[in-house]
Amino acid sequence: MSAKKLSLAFGVIFIAVGLLGYFNNPIIGLAENAIFHADGMHNIVHIVSGVLFLLVALAAPASSRRFLILFGIVYLLVGVIGFISMGTTGMGQVLGFLHVNGADNYLHVGLGLIILVCGLASRK
Repeated sequence: MSAKKLSLAFGVIFIAVGLLGYFNNPIIGLAENAIFHADGMHNIVHIVSGVLFLLVALAAPASSRRFLILFGIVYLLVGVIGFISMGTTGMGQVLGFLHVNGADNYLHVGLGLIILVCGLASRK
């Protein structure tokens, strides 16, 4: 699959997840029973990330592969920092502004690896 198509797909997914966080649901949000913790700032980060994916894919498709690789590395690092600073349980802040829980740390590491591998394996 081309890096442009992958960037478009990740863009749509990130925007959808960011919007989902504003609605009461058991998957992502502020509710105590939500699997992944996300407050307003976390939702904005998801939406902005999605918009960046779309902008790169549409405005600079030749840079999509590099963006996927860079974004994957950043997300992977956010997950690792989360594990180092708070472990696998409880809630805390990563980078001083991003509220996460243990499940978020696993998700960030997993997504980082997936996006990184997609970038490395994609066609230019």
